[in-house]
Amino acid sequence: MIRGGFNLRIDLHDKGMRRVVTRVTIADVSDALGLTKSTVSRALNHYPDISETTRNRVKAMADKMGYRPLSHAQAIRTGLVKSLGLVIQMADHDAQRPFLAEFLAGLSEGASVEGFTLTIATSNSADATVETFRSMIRDHKADGFILQRTMINDRRIELLGEEQVPFVLFGRADQPKDCPSFDILGEVAMRKAVLHLVSLGHRHIGFINGGAQYTYAPFRKAGFLRGMQDAGLSVDAKYVSQDAVTVADGEAAAANMLSLPMPPTAIICAVDMAALGVYRAAASVGLVVGKDISVIGYDGVPEGAHVSPPLSTFAVNFKEAGQRLSDLLIRRIRGAKPHDLQETAVPKFLNRGSTGAGLVDPNTSIFTKGGNYEN
Repeated sequence: MIRGGFNLRIDLHDKGMRRVVTRVTIADVSDALGLTKSTVSRALNHYPDISETTRNRVKAMADKMGYRPLSHAQAIRTGLVKSLGLVIQMADHDAQRPFLAEFLAGLSEGASVEGFTLTIATSNSADATVETFRSMIRDHKADGFILQRTMINDRRIELLGEEQVPFVLFGRADQPKDCPSFDILGEVAMRKAVLHLVSLGHRHIGFINGGAQYTYAPFRKAGFLRGMQDAGLSVDAKYVSQDAVTVADGEAAAANMLSLPMPPTAIICAVDMAALGVYRAAASVGLVVGKDISVIGYDGVPEGAHVSPPLSTFAVNFKEAGQRLSDLLIRRIRGAKPHDLQETAVPKFLNRGSTGAGLVDPNTSIFTKGGNYEN
């Protein structure tokens, strides 16, 4: 009989009972199915020449019998250690934020579905990060890597490309354009943020972008500019700032805007932490968020739900993102083409109390132009 992945054979002898335990092998599975060992092995390792019907049949029998491959034998046979790599740079402004736990849970769950594990390493600087990748590649700690927070000039992409190691981006890169990737469409969120504020009557709208070194920054700025264009509004350069990734950054940027002779009545932030800084800047000049000034953020960090009033924001499902990234990377490791591994998703707008009606000059109101600004 079979228990927990082992053949259990009980032999009776004159001197008593002896139990001999052996592992369930590919031969056992192939005998049960009437297939060759080669077919079973190729099915379990997702070879494209094996039909999906046969793969599912083999997997079902292997699970029923409790077959588990020996990791070291599998590594020798396939060249894979069945592990996905992730390097977390602890010096980043939000490296230890709560959403990291959701992201890691998604990565781990996505990996485990295909029998992979997640190998995590940390570093304290950009240089240390590159060296950590070199070390993990040299020691074959992972079959491929997830690159979170994609940068415009990303040394990780260059290194992994040179070493011909599979990877997937959490973000998008202009070069090379065929990188496997999963990204949230921040530009769609920023455009919708503008049009939502316009629908409330705002015409003087500020924008505080995130770190200029990240690939998301130009996308989100483009979304803001597109929203302003679609609403028929001009962009005042004094209402636009960048490189705000912390509460202090957002407070400083907002303070500059609010000190203008004609300050914005609403501010959109590319990251939530900067938006929380706008709350501080507003309070320092006696403005009430949601009444005197409207604020919209992006990320959906937990802190946004607990400020007064709660922050309106575009929330990212980090767990789902982790699951998709694991799936895409495993498919890349198994030979899928990079251009077939590019996916995007849209964030969910959480319409809370930080947005309110703006003041509109009835003689020049954009509403005289008509149009549905929520679409």
